[in-house]
Amino acid sequence: MPRVPESGPGTVTADPPLSDPVRAAEDLAAEDLVAEARAHASRWDRDGGLPDAVRARFAASGLATADLPERYGGVGLDPLALGEITARIGGQCSALRGLLTVQGMVAAALLRWGTAEQRDAWLPRLACGELTAGLAVTEQAAGSALGSVETRFEPSGRSGARELVVSGHKRWVTFGEVADVFLVLGTYEGKPAAVLVDADRAGVEREPVNGQLGMRAARIAHLSFDGVRVPRRQMIAPPGLGLSHVVATALDHGRFTVAWGCVGMAEACVEDAATHAATRRQGDVLLGDHQLVRSMLARAAVDAAGARELARRAAEARGAGPGRGGPETLMAKYAAASAAAAASRDAVQVLGSAGCAPDSRAGRHFRDAKVMEIIEGAQQVTELHIAERLLRRFGHAARGTEDPTGPRTPGVTT
Repeated sequence: MPRVPESGPGTVTADPPLSDPVRAAEDLAAEDLVAEARAHASRWDRDGGLPDAVRARFAASGLATADLPERYGGVGLDPLALGEITARIGGQCSALRGLLTVQGMVAAALLRWGTAEQRDAWLPRLACGELTAGLAVTEQAAGSALGSVETRFEPSGRSGARELVVSGHKRWVTFGEVADVFLVLGTYEGKPAAVLVDADRAGVEREPVNGQLGMRAARIAHLSFDGVRVPRRQMIAPPGLGLSHVVATALDHGRFTVAWGCVGMAEACVEDAATHAATRRQGDVLLGDHQLVRSMLARAAVDAAGARELARRAAEARGAGPGRGGPETLMAKYAAASAAAAASRDAVQVLGSAGCAPDSRAGRHFRDAKVMEIIEGAQQVTELHIAERLLRRFGHAARGTEDPTGPRTPGVTT
């Protein structure tokens, strides 16, 4: 995949640093949502859907696109502030964190690669919650191999200069059941392209997904596009850049928020397991007095702390501007997903029957964490990318040639 240039059609300058009152307002909005999620996330999971009223309140809060510049309706949160809010939400409800992730993914792609007209038309509506976005990339035969998508964008007869016809099928679209607009990956004349498709256009069909392993409240759906006509002006960036630039930017933003969400999940599981171990007695012995229980708690705490530090390093790298911090984000997502999976597994073990109860936060995170190890780049694929960067960097160093990716800290390249 070619390197993403430092700027593109949607290049914008950074807003001034946030004032303390703005940060305080965002923190207050997040606290309200976190409290609601803590009280009701288990019910949302059992019911198989985040309620529309909760989704509307979250969208209207602006948190889902809080990192957008103020001129588009955001508040310009820096990456670290966005990460911390995401961790707090993710520690309670992965579905609510998923709404933040997908809205932010589509907004990030538009901000970087959309034209001025596209940004002005779409970003304020995403920021204020008027529109809920979905990212439609995965297909039956194109999961990790997104270059193999079969969805097609074709010019529409004599009006081809003004309209495109969208045909294809997409799977596992987060909030696809209720989204108002989809950023769809397909091909145009054999080249990867990305197009915004309004959900209410004729030919768009949704198939809700229920009872899946995790993310049960995320209103996931499979989509069909049967000759859907959209204005050509809704193509984001020229054909050929749809995957390597537009969708790559969306996925990079997604990995960042998933990483921080997993940090929150891991820390929540450590909290639940340690609280239970410190208060639960087996006869006259505290559960936490057993050496094996202490070992599990220690490993989970160390994994969660390590994931947080990698996520923090990714946030610092991303603060340098658009296109920066991708390798750090990849490593943070990999480590955080692993930490969430391990911490939730051990928390359920320590909690015992309480961890298997329908309202168990650790049990819900256990199921959701497995999904986190798959989405935005499966763990095994991510390992290959990390290893490739290592071999490229140290191979160039051994040969005395310049590494085109540029040196950074060990194990990380730009």
